[in-house]
Amino acid sequence: MTELICSAKGCRSTADWALRWNNPRLHTPDRRKTWLACESHRQHLEHFLGARSFLRETIPVAELTADD
Repeated sequence: MTELICSAKGCRSTADWALRWNNPRLHTPDRRKTWLACESHRQHLEHFLGARSFLRETIPVAELTADD
C-alpha cells in the first residue's frame, strides 16, 4: 500500500485521518472527496471544511477502502 501523506500545504507527515467532504454546489449528495490529515493538521483542515459546510465525516485512515 502506498504511504498516505497529509493534505495540508507543505506537510509531508503520514496521514492518520481521512476527512470526507463534498461541495453541495458541485457534487451530488452521495459523492465524497477525501483529504488526508496528520494529527497536527486534523483540527485545522476540519475547521476549514466545516466553516464552508463541506465536512461530512472524519475517519481513521485504517477505515478507508479501495473505493475511497
